[in-house]
Amino acid sequence: MIEIKNLTKYYKDFCAVDNISLKVSKGEILGLLGPNGAGKTTTLQMLTGYFKPSAGSIKVDKYRFPENLIQIKSLIGYLPESAPLYHNMLVYDYLEYIAKIKGIDDREIRYDRFLKLSEICGLSSIMAKPISDLSKGLKQRVGLAHAMMTDPEILVLDEPTSGLDPNQIAEIRNIIRTIGKEKTIIFSTHILSEAEATCDRIAIINKGRVVADDTTSNLKQSVEQDLYIKLSLREARVEDAHTLLNNISSEIHIQHTEPSEKDMISFEIRGKSNKDIRSRIYLKIKETDWIICEFVKESQALEKVFQTLTREVE
Repeated sequence: MIEIKNLTKYYKDFCAVDNISLKVSKGEILGLLGPNGAGKTTTLQMLTGYFKPSAGSIKVDKYRFPENLIQIKSLIGYLPESAPLYHNMLVYDYLEYIAKIKGIDDREIRYDRFLKLSEICGLSSIMAKPISDLSKGLKQRVGLAHAMMTDPEILVLDEPTSGLDPNQIAEIRNIIRTIGKEKTIIFSTHILSEAEATCDRIAIINKGRVVADDTTSNLKQSVEQDLYIKLSLREARVEDAHTLLNNISSEIHIQHTEPSEKDMISFEIRGKSNKDIRSRIYLKIKETDWIICEFVKESQALEKVFQTLTREVE
């Protein structure tokens, strides 16, 4: 569906994108993951025709950039990080304005499209509200409806959850999953959990280059996964719990952390993957009067891949 070869972009002497090559299959959700300034946005802006590459080629379906730019743009819906909305307009009026710009002149077709977008993006209750009165999460939904107005085959989303609260992030994530059942999606993010929860495949970009490109599971298997346990207790003193945990093994690192509730104490316990000592921790705590409120082993493999591949080299 999409084939990018040796894509490069210079701003004078600065190389923002350095020889990137990527393929995206039809119906795939690809996450561009990387730290701020890695080149994600510039890559997406070249793909959508907003920037001309300094070198390299872009092919979308059977069309090539820049010879078939109009045809490529007709296949793509694009949502920039800051959705380009007219804040003084009502949501319905704004969507009608966008529909007319995009050539949807028939009133019945427009209305049917608005009903579909309202259902997908959850806009029913805000159609008559001014965009200026909406939260950022709702504005992002309106931006998504804008990007999907002509029912494009491909959606390109630049940091779609940036600046949103956890509830809004979950809502946008669910919308992307729903859309992804029918469309090819590329979206950029620097949030690991977003990429892991939403994408079929992840391409990690650092300093303008692709440093990893694979499924989440394969990326996780590429590193030795450390043991990472979250433990929260009641009826225990920090010093006593720290001493007990230290006496279990000298090969684990214990760090006192801020508890989620006032009457608890919390720790992060880290060690090597071949030293899973959860049963020993449980049995030792069972000998006390302490109450275990949280005892969870969490995966840190993707985080480790990301940190390894994007670490600054002195």
